[in-house]
Amino acid sequence: MVQIHSSKLRLPPLSTDPNRCEQAFVGNTIGQANGVYDKPIDLRFCDYTNEKSNLKGKSLAAALMSEAKFDGADMSEVVMSKAYAVGASFKGTDFSNAVLDRVNFGKANLQGAVFRNSVLSGSTFVDAQLEDAVFEDTIIGYIDLQKLCVNKTINEDGRAVLGCR
Repeated sequence: MVQIHSSKLRLPPLSTDPNRCEQAFVGNTIGQANGVYDKPIDLRFCDYTNEKSNLKGKSLAAALMSEAKFDGADMSEVVMSKAYAVGASFKGTDFSNAVLDRVNFGKANLQGAVFRNSVLSGSTFVDAQLEDAVFEDTIIGYIDLQKLCVNKTINEDGRAVLGCR
């Protein structure tokens, strides 16, 4: 099995499309399984702070989201598959009823993020900040749970809800 370390991962150049940040309001998938998309979506360095209506329920397959700001945004019912959100900020973001499949949240700030009734399958949270994150009724596989429970920033209540030992 080949492992790719994020320090060696090369991302494509930043899109020069002047409207690239607005692509999040449209979404991009043509088939949700396996992150099939009709065009790449580059949201790197975009600011969606307190966006309450335009992100809800969108499909963001293979989205490049590193260093973007989603603080306080409503991303409930969003479907993110194979998204790269390393170093992004999601402080207080609502991911209720979302499907977060194979999302890389490495080094992301997810303080106070709400994952209520969400599906977390294959998503990674290495060095992510998860203080006060809410995991009520989250659906997560056993192996993914083991990896998530290693994160020391999850508070006692969050660890209890997740079933971390």
